[in-house]
Amino acid sequence: MFPYDATLLAGVQTAPQSIADVLQTLRTIDSTCMDGDGLKWFNWLYLQVTQAVEARVAGGGFTDPAWLAQLDVEFARLYFSALKSSLTGEPTSACWQVLFTNRNQDAIARIQFALAGINAHINHDLCEAIVTTCQVTATTPDRGGTHYGDYTALNSTLDSLVESAKQTLNVRLPGGALPPISHLEDTLAAWNVSAARESAWQNAEHLWQLGSIPLLASSFMDVLDGFTTVIGKALLVPVP
Repeated sequence: MFPYDATLLAGVQTAPQSIADVLQTLRTIDSTCMDGDGLKWFNWLYLQVTQAVEARVAGGGFTDPAWLAQLDVEFARLYFSALKSSLTGEPTSACWQVLFTNRNQDAIARIQFALAGINAHINHDLCEAIVTTCQVTATTPDRGGTHYGDYTALNSTLDSLVESAKQTLNVRLPGGALPPISHLEDTLAAWNVSAARESAWQNAEHLWQLGSIPLLASSFMDVLDGFTTVIGKALLVPVP
């Protein structure tokens, strides 16, 4: 779709092993994508989020910073994997493909791409990342535990970043002004990161219970993908 897609593909070939690796890949994508590529604006917001997580981990802002760091890495791997699959023509989650297919649509605002990516990543990927993190660290997604407390401690920071992005990215993909009145205001007002992350934790608890029954776990993720895709399509309705 874009002449530099081969460069993007090269950038996501290696799975990150640390937050530093995640940041390096995000910066590579950011520097590669042109402003008229919708992927750039989700990646731009995700880069800010990851920088905030890294600062919080380094500053001792969590009870178990190693667990949060692992979650950050597992979470990012799912985004990079989805992008890799799309660029190579392999099947990927429909909620991600909605964003990737529309990357060059000028009638869609930058903030719409950013939120469509956040939607796919939180509403679909995050529960899987939580479960994988628990498996790797020999823990469980316990709502009453310290990990849930660390997880929710990020909400205010993430909400602040998204609210700021709603203002900064509220322009058309090429950068032109949007009409003074459109459906976009209602769409943006309906989006809440904290609520989405709470749902993701609940879904992780369900997915954890289904772990011993792969067929049911796969069906659960398929249903979640369908639900998330509907939201993604609504977020990417072009602005007149």
